[in-house]
Formats: sequence, structure tokens, C-alpha cells
Amino acid sequence: MKKHTLLLLSATLAIGTAFAGNPDRAGSAGAGQLLINPWAASNGLAGANMASITGLESTFSNVAGLAFVKKNELAFANSMYLSGTGISLNSVGFATKVGDSGVLGLSVTSMSFGDISITTEDLPEGGIGSFSPAFSNIGVTYSQEFSNAIYGGITMRIVSESISNVRASGVCFDAGIRYITGEDDRLKFGISLRNVGAPMRYAGDGLTVTATPQGADQGLTVFQRSEKYELPSLVNIGISLDVVSNDNNLVTANAQFVSNSFTKDQVGAGVEAALGDKLVLRGGYLWEQGLLTASQDVSTAYTGPAGGIGINLPAGGDATLKLDYSYRTTNSFNGTHTLGVKVSL
Repeated sequence: MKKHTLLLLSATLAIGTAFAGNPDRAGSAGAGQLLINPWAASNGLAGANMASITGLESTFSNVAGLAFVKKNELAFANSMYLSGTGISLNSVGFATKVGDSGVLGLSVTSMSFGDISITTEDLPEGGIGSFSPAFSNIGVTYSQEFSNAIYGGITMRIVSESISNVRASGVCFDAGIRYITGEDDRLKFGISLRNVGAPMRYAGDGLTVTATPQGADQGLTVFQRSEKYELPSLVNIGISLDVVSNDNNLVTANAQFVSNSFTKDQVGAGVEAALGDKLVLRGGYLWEQGLLTASQDVSTAYTGPAGGIGINLPAGGDATLKLDYSYRTTNSFNGTHTLGVKVSL
């Protein structure tokens, strides 16, 4: 009864926070890389499976899902983000069982923008070289099974963004819980809080200016301090139900509500169908206000639909190899394609 009461109170507090979204602040936060899902399987559901997700992919949406790793898991993923822009994401993660009920995980995501020509006021056409922005984040996660119905976890994430002469770094935290109930544990609830941390600030030689003050004989180099920017924190609440569950097939319906602190709130839904023990089909949709009315007042490049496919293969002994592909439609670009490989040992 105490555990049920604690969960109910947590849900009530989270829901109260969730409806405090502020779309007027859209674009005022930084570190937008923290809002991009780098993993393949969950992208096929538009990220709506936060209440049922397991393994390393849960380090993005709800870290409580990492507690379901049985022994060891290794995962890789590559995303062609907004295909046609030349932007790509590469992710790698490793998780291992710690003790009887804990799981420790490490995940690294890097974002590449390719080479960008250096331009100045005097040389707007470039021709003087190029630079390569580097965005990355490293997360260390610990999740635990507290009972056969309650799971929880926390992540500490180091965030870094830089170009050749300006950079910023910071630390943020994610936390999440999952509650499982219903007949044969078919019903799941999840709550997660993501990207909570101190503001970040850019610094470096690129923010210096050399000028000669009036009446001075020599020039002075002055360092300009940039304004701090907040991280894109959010609250995510989800529910999942195994609609069909038998020896051959498992069909799971998922739904979630996302409260973004610096943009519009979102609602998502998705269905995942495991047909036999080798094939998995996925489909999802993520909605926000103005998306269906062709309004220009939208805060995301995604247009809603997502889909994906997964293949599970034996890898010898108890090991399994999982191959996943997902596609999400976008506006003005050619969608986002994600390929993923997971090995469970």
C-alpha cells in the first residue's frame, strides 16, 4: 500500500507539472541535441513507448527500462537526421547487470554536421577554410528493480557543444519510474523527468574583440560574455497495454504525453507487433497543436507519422542479435532514417 501511495503521489505531482508547458518560450533553450532520439526501435514508434521500452534505448526516454537487461547488452545506432542536410547521429551503449536487481549503463551520442565554410564580413563567399561543429553527450545510468512491479533509474549526462573557437559544456540529469500491473502484467505506467540541470554558457576565443579605445595608443582584446541558456527539460508520462499476448504474438499499444518546458506539449501513440520470435513491426504518431492544420506555428520538423521494422536473430547460445530500422517523416526535408544493432549476451 505504501508503494502504491508513493507512485500515486509521484504521478499527481508530475501531471500537475506537465500542464505547465509554455510555447511562448519556444527557441529560448539550448542543447537541442538532447531532444533528438538517436535509437532505431523507439523512433519507429515516434518515441511513444516510454512506458514499455527496455534495454539501452530506454536511456533516452525512460531510464527505468534499463533495469530489464538480463545480463549484458551492447547497442549501436546511426541516424540520417533530416535527410538531405548532411546531419548524422552516431550512438553506442553498453549495459551490464550489477548485483541481483541493478543494471549499470553507459551511452555516448555524437552529432556530426560535416564541414562548414568559414566566412567573414570581408570574405562572405568563404575560401579561407572550414570548421566542423561537434555536439555530443555522454550518459551514465543506474536502474534497479525495487519489486516485481516497480522499477526506477537515474542518469547523469555530460553535454558538450563546440566549433573551432567557441564551446559550451554542462551536466544534466534524467530520472524515471515504471509501474507494472494488471492481468499477466499487461498494463504499464511510466513517468520520466529529463534534461534537468544548470544553465550552460558559450565561451572561447571566438567571443573576443580587438579594438583601440579612443585616445589609446594600443589595441585591447576584450572578452565578451555570452548569455546563459537553459536546457530543454521536460516531463514525460506514458501508458502501455499488451493487447495480444500469447506464445506466438505480442501486440502492444502505447501512448504518452510530453510536457516541454520551452515549446508546445505533445501527445503520441504507437503500436508494436512482435510476430513470432523474429519479426517486429512498429508504427507511431506524435502530435502537437497546429500540426494537422498546416499551421506555420509548429515547433518541430517532424510531421507526425513514424514506422519501423525489426528482425531478431540467434547469435549462438543465449545471445540474440537485433536489427532495427525506422523512418520518421519531416517537413521540408526527406525524413529521418535510423539503423540500429543490438546484441544481448
